[in-house]
Amino acid sequence: MPRAPVRADERALAPDLARGVMLLLIAVANTTFYLWGRESGALNAHPAHGSLADQVTQTLIITGVDGRVYPMFAFLFGYGMVQLLLRQEAAGVTRGSALALLRRRNLWLIVFGLVHALLLWTGDILGAYGLAGLVLASLFLRRSDRTLLTWAGIGTGLLVAFSALAVVGAIGAAATDTPAQQGPDVTRVIMDTISETDPLAAALGRLAVWPLIVFAQGLLTLVVPVAILLGFWAARLRILEEPQRHVALLLWVSVGGIAIGWLGGLPNALHHVGVLPVPDTASWVFSATQPTTGLAGGIGYAALFGLFGYRLRERARHGFVVSAVAAVGKRSLSCYLAQSVLCAPVLAAWGLGLGAALGSAQMAGYAVATWLVTVLGSVLLERAGRRGPAEALLRRLSYRRPNPGTTADVSRSTTR
Repeated sequence: MPRAPVRADERALAPDLARGVMLLLIAVANTTFYLWGRESGALNAHPAHGSLADQVTQTLIITGVDGRVYPMFAFLFGYGMVQLLLRQEAAGVTRGSALALLRRRNLWLIVFGLVHALLLWTGDILGAYGLAGLVLASLFLRRSDRTLLTWAGIGTGLLVAFSALAVVGAIGAAATDTPAQQGPDVTRVIMDTISETDPLAAALGRLAVWPLIVFAQGLLTLVVPVAILLGFWAARLRILEEPQRHVALLLWVSVGGIAIGWLGGLPNALHHVGVLPVPDTASWVFSATQPTTGLAGGIGYAALFGLFGYRLRERARHGFVVSAVAAVGKRSLSCYLAQSVLCAPVLAAWGLGLGAALGSAQMAGYAVATWLVTVLGSVLLERAGRRGPAEALLRRLSYRRPNPGTTADVSRSTTR
């Protein structure tokens, strides 16, 4: 039988802290799609026009958030999968039983994602990560560290090559004034479901596009698979649990990754707000460069929180802010779903429709307020010694037995 879920005293600070801040960035990125009812950018959901405050907000989000958050989420997701596997094996569970537990967990994540998309949010990421987790766990969790890094390198090389070819093609298109070929635009599809006033039609639209998003984001774009493989490798080395052994690596990855992520996103942001003129025939290049540089930025963010863990490792007690953000990270699934509950019915056209009345700066403020609500809820649950409701349900379904509701119960169940 699989051992019970992780106890509170077994958790490392850095991954929970990273997940907690990541959820703030996810809220900022996702609420952009609720700015419906106006002209948006050709390559993103940000409004094409706005006040100076709106343009500054858009510049910051496109540079440091868009396309940078979900690789970080994927890295932490892969890291958590290996943590679970190693914890099960350390307790004497066979590799086969531990992998079966992971399969059940990923299958249920897909189900959670389906329900999430049907009821609230088209751009659900749970299904994509559940699918990627199923495929990559079966292919790579039994493989060596060298194999993990080799395939992560192959995926990264393909992304870089695609971006380089896109840059060359965009330069040629701009020089010859060749019209851009428009492919399927997932951003527009997501925004169409948000601007739909009929709740049933919006739900059916979300359900129709969800499989495409799951397959494309989970496997085809390569960003999520590469980030998950790097998470597998990093977890085997316990890089986030034992950051003191990997300070140099964390420093180089955080500085280099974030620099690449920001420098890669800045031209896209400046073009969007009209500061950097790029011909319409070549502006599609950002759809290729943004994911590649976003991968570097997302991994850089994760490494940065490893350094935070190093700085905080010897403190017996952490300040309220650190503890509160970590409490969100412990309940990342519940807080992620709570964001949709707090946003979709209020902002979408099929709900109260307030998204049409907000600018980019105001929407960013709404995103921060949404995250703060989840912080408050997480702190209250932490003080009560209780898990997040979505975590409790997922663990009950995955472990196939009643899941203790409190931290104290979990501790007792693992010492019997």
